[in-house]
Amino acid sequence: MGTIFFHRVLREPLVHFLLLALAIFLVYRLLGGYGESRPDGIIVTAPKIEQMATLFTKTWQRPPTSDELKALIDDYVKEEVLVREALALGLDRDDTVVRRRLRQKMEFLDAAAAEVLTPTDSELGAYLQTNAATFEIDPMFAFQQVFFNPQRHGERTARDAASVLEALQANPAADRGFLGDPTLLPPDLPLSSKTAIGETFGAEFTEKLDKAPLDQWTGPIASSFGLHLIRVSKRMPGRVPALGEVRDAVAREWTNAKRKDLEDERFAELLKHYMVSIEFPVSAEADR
Repeated sequence: MGTIFFHRVLREPLVHFLLLALAIFLVYRLLGGYGESRPDGIIVTAPKIEQMATLFTKTWQRPPTSDELKALIDDYVKEEVLVREALALGLDRDDTVVRRRLRQKMEFLDAAAAEVLTPTDSELGAYLQTNAATFEIDPMFAFQQVFFNPQRHGERTARDAASVLEALQANPAADRGFLGDPTLLPPDLPLSSKTAIGETFGAEFTEKLDKAPLDQWTGPIASSFGLHLIRVSKRMPGRVPALGEVRDAVAREWTNAKRKDLEDERFAELLKHYMVSIEFPVSAEADR
């Protein structure tokens, strides 16, 4: 009876289909098409849950409820699954945004390594001397000025300025309120850096300040506004500061330089594992 039933079952089309499906499944497993190539198990660790709960608390100013915490965990698992599947499908390839973000993360590793380095005063002093131009304190000037507006004087601007200059040289204490033209520019500029003065009056103006004699009216010199008679009352030359004056700035730049060095060294080591071939387009080859 059992034998008859067994033969009857074997003749059923559904059984044939199930056996075929089982055979295909087994072959697929043996060829590595399923199971072994699947992503590793997802483990949501206690520190990760604490991190999610802490972030929630900082955002909402209260700890999450049990349901909210479960939703956070579920969302993390969903993200992990989708990210792994996306990587398995190669969706990260040729994606500019993803590639840029991955590059940034690699560079962050170098930045973190540089941040933990603590330079000595000797190292900072040597860096300051090697890069003196970066930290040099600007020359500074204090001066008085009389302004002549070309829109008011036209072709007579330079001649009128020269006439007033003669009067000021003859009487340096003359009341300048009746000389020159009204302007929003300060008639007396306190001690200011060469860079700051240049931003207002222009680079050519500051170069003339650098060469002007002290406590003597001279000019006229041009700015982006018009012509000026000037008297430089004080001049402080530029200088390289002592380390104590700019230690924080030097330490910051030293760290940036170290980060760049570490990045270059690490990249050089990584590059050794790759054979780079560059295939120029035909049009580029013709231009070379």
